[in-house]
Amino acid sequence: MAHSANTLDELKVLPTPKELERPLLVANGRSIGWISDQVAAIVEGKTPGWWWAAFIPSLLLLAMLGAMLLYQISTGVGVWGNNHPVMWGWDIINFVWWIGIGHAGTLISAILFLLRQRWRTAVNRASEAMTIFAVMCAGIYPALHVGRVWFDWWLFPVHNSNNLWPQFRSPLMWDVFAVSTYFTVSVLFWYMGLIPDLAVFRDRAKTKIRKFLYGLFALGWTGSNRHWSNYEKAYLILAGLSTPLVLSVHSIVSLDFAVSQLPGWHTTIFPPYFVAGAVFSGFGMVLTLLIPLRKVCHLEDLITMRHIDVMCKVTLATGSIVGYAYLMELFIAWYSGSPYERFAFLNRLGGPYAWGYWIMMGCNVIVPQLFWFRKVRENLWWVFVISILVNIGMWFERFVIIVISLHRDFLPANWGYFKPSWVDICTYLGTFGLFFTMFLLFMRFLPMIAVAEVKGVTPQADPHDPRGGAKEGGHH
Repeated sequence: MAHSANTLDELKVLPTPKELERPLLVANGRSIGWISDQVAAIVEGKTPGWWWAAFIPSLLLLAMLGAMLLYQISTGVGVWGNNHPVMWGWDIINFVWWIGIGHAGTLISAILFLLRQRWRTAVNRASEAMTIFAVMCAGIYPALHVGRVWFDWWLFPVHNSNNLWPQFRSPLMWDVFAVSTYFTVSVLFWYMGLIPDLAVFRDRAKTKIRKFLYGLFALGWTGSNRHWSNYEKAYLILAGLSTPLVLSVHSIVSLDFAVSQLPGWHTTIFPPYFVAGAVFSGFGMVLTLLIPLRKVCHLEDLITMRHIDVMCKVTLATGSIVGYAYLMELFIAWYSGSPYERFAFLNRLGGPYAWGYWIMMGCNVIVPQLFWFRKVRENLWWVFVISILVNIGMWFERFVIIVISLHRDFLPANWGYFKPSWVDICTYLGTFGLFFTMFLLFMRFLPMIAVAEVKGVTPQADPHDPRGGAKEGGHH
């Protein structure tokens, strides 16, 4: 027995092989206090020049969005480039694209939280904020593309004397409920995670107005055991609610197309294919935002290369799923035996819009394969460029699905060529103004990183780590 006990003691102190060691989630052995100071410095410090350089153009684009919406409402949807046979144009393309970008935040927050993936802690707060602002941008388009926005209230089941109920068999109606539910739960989930950090900012506040506002939204948080217990239960419940929403929202968006009888649209692969594409584009946008922000906000020790590496791998995995879906679409079109279906895909490959199809294939299928190589994943310039190309490719995916499937109808007499109008283009650019204005305000006044959660993954918080509560070589 004594011999076996000694053997166990020897095994317990054996060092982990170098190739199995993972980099720490907080680099350079930073202290708990340093984490709070570094995240709070973004909010408490003087507004940096780069923030104004980004905020003022964003605000101007937001003003342009307001002008375009007023012009469209006062004049009619004829100011868009939609025509016969392309009745859906940039309005639905941009709606689906923005909804897709809003998926990574909830995936990082909810699904990875339930799977106990500790690396999510440094990137989940910014991703959740990105989700909320992207859904806001997306919601503009369905409200406007109905034509008469003053009748939007008909989309809700409000009882009236003439029983003019909405058409619940329409997938566009399902969008209203799916997107509004998703937005509500995402806001609640994001706010719930903010509460402990708002209390930290309340206690650090130097001015009465800051102390009052942070204190108001911190809801009396004291950090007591009872508060943490209730917080963790509520956070777990919201994570459980958010997880099916991640899958359902883009599945329902895909049914806008899949329930039709149009060649190129009526396919059963759309729901999983759209969900994978949404996560793919969402992670691309997370990388696009966080790579420059970790530099300008000096957060390299909190958003480490390990975080970048894992997000690149998720992008590679989802990009491969999307590539498989593209190939499966081509196979099904050939295997179906339908001349209309075959023509729809031959038209994508070599028709007037073939350039859009090949941009989509290059950006979404070929470019992400570079993430197989560690040197590419470790080069931030490469990662940043690839993340932008992913978002460009996913925009072209929606363009291919909508415009190329519509522009050549069953009769050659119904063939046309879609071109966006200047109102289309300015409205789309204006949504970037809304997105970046909201995101810049968020990072200026709220903690961009979940301080409490990041502290929980440091060695100091681990009672089994020699750098934390355990003694070197001990058995605690």
